[in-house]
Amino acid sequence: MSLLSDEREPRVVLLDIEGTTTPAEFVYQTLFPYARNHLREFLERHQHDAEVMNDLKELEAERKGDEVRGLNPPEWRGGSSESNLSSAAFYAQWLMDRDRKSTALKSLQGKIWRRGYESGELKGQVYPDIPPALARWQAQNKTVCIFSSGSTLAQKLLFAHTTVGDLTPFISAYFDTTMGAKTEADSYRNIATVLALAPQEIMFLSDVKAELDAAQAAGLQPVLCVRDARRPVAPGDRVIHTFDEL
Repeated sequence: MSLLSDEREPRVVLLDIEGTTTPAEFVYQTLFPYARNHLREFLERHQHDAEVMNDLKELEAERKGDEVRGLNPPEWRGGSSESNLSSAAFYAQWLMDRDRKSTALKSLQGKIWRRGYESGELKGQVYPDIPPALARWQAQNKTVCIFSSGSTLAQKLLFAHTTVGDLTPFISAYFDTTMGAKTEADSYRNIATVLALAPQEIMFLSDVKAELDAAQAAGLQPVLCVRDARRPVAPGDRVIHTFDEL
């Protein structure tokens, strides 16, 4: 793994998913439509499950915050189980339309996708260079972790049910927005604390510059992953087009 002159050898490789390990098209054209199409049915079946009830409470609280900020979210009608469920479904769809990185929404989506993965309707997609890179890092005694806006459940499901098999034996930890937003430096400091490492010992790979800027501000080693070679990049950024370059 080549390093810049002022960098130390990383002990942890922290990976983004969308656009980094996994094509964005799979997320937007397969996963998101699946969650949207099965949302209402899932809520009807599981609205009394403790974890789902917690997601719904968090959604309702988030909606109140949106209302206070003048974002005009859909009305939330309480008073009955049916009206509460309908309100939650409409609000969740409203969040999906805006690609909101809502922790409660991502939690619900992960639960919906679980059925799809377990039934075989969904198969996680990763770029061809991912499996050999994971095996190579494991052989080098490096720890591989994931940091995605998707829930930890969704992350584990994707890597456990890929088109090339179960990749979870190569991954040691999963982090989601319970650590904080991916564009906030404190989120990466929190991850370093959980891993009991100095931030400088962690290399973060992402296709989103704002995330890398936040990671760098926290002391991590940022690497911009640009899968499309035609995409312009800023001078000075450390850029790779495939994990084979690391």
